[in-house]
Amino acid sequence: MKDYPLEYYEFFVKFNEDDYYTCHDLLEEIWLIETDNFFLKGLLQMTVALYHYGYGNVKGARAMMGAAKRYLQPYRPHYWSLDVEYVLHFVEKCLAIIPADIDRVSFEESKRLPVLPDLVLYME
Repeated sequence: MKDYPLEYYEFFVKFNEDDYYTCHDLLEEIWLIETDNFFLKGLLQMTVALYHYGYGNVKGARAMMGAAKRYLQPYRPHYWSLDVEYVLHFVEKCLAIIPADIDRVSFEESKRLPVLPDLVLYME
């Protein structure tokens, strides 16, 4: 198996703990060095979308999830030991669930938004 940056391995742990803010920071550290790696940018956008959704920024979540889909598409079916098809299936399910007619709700009201599916990330 290829050696990846330590932050990439840490990303999987933090993602599965639903710590999307830390996921963003970890991926950004790698992406700032590998700015032409749009796979990382796609994962970054997905974690930002999940973070926004959790705090009620529905419009931001929708936009970032759409960007994640566009960035990840070229990396199907597998890249960096990740099943990109699996991730894109999750992204598409989220896009179908995230309300299209809401831009923002308060943090308190965000708990009443439709629940997004679970995604457990792992390296193959």
